[in-house]
Amino acid sequence: MRTRRAATAGKLTVVLATLVLVVAGCGGPSPQAWAASVCQALSPWRAEINKLTSSTQQQMTAQTTPAQAKENLVRLFAGAEQASETARRKVEEAGVPETDHGKEISAGFRASLSKVRDAYGRARDTIDRLDTAQAGPFYDGVRAAVDTLNKEYDASALDTSRLNSPELKEAFDEVPECR
Repeated sequence: MRTRRAATAGKLTVVLATLVLVVAGCGGPSPQAWAASVCQALSPWRAEINKLTSSTQQQMTAQTTPAQAKENLVRLFAGAEQASETARRKVEEAGVPETDHGKEISAGFRASLSKVRDAYGRARDTIDRLDTAQAGPFYDGVRAAVDTLNKEYDASALDTSRLNSPELKEAFDEVPECR
């Protein structure tokens, strides 16, 4: 009887010790580590979006056929959509920072990137559906799609007024990845 109880107690001790380690390991990254991860995710995204924006502006003024413009714009917006998803995924992988409202802050960043991703996807789909038979109506459709994209992009901005964290603000100001 004692042997079975001792074995059971030993197993219980191992399980409890494992749970303590798992729970202790569940804490999120420090504000500095999280800020560094987020900046590492957003820096290449910003560079890609800037490059794609410049390319889009060039496409709008280039002397190409509507079919060529459509192909290029669809590819550019698909690239922006993918870059936004990659950044969103990396922010998600960064976890939840160990700070007040960390869960809300992390969710806000991810939601903002999801909205941007979706806006680029809608712009891509809209342009992909445009008829290229007549240049005038095609470019009017492109302008309308880009106007909508710009409005949705602006609306996707992260509202930081409710997600104020002095620790994260300081971390974003201090870590080299964010400079």
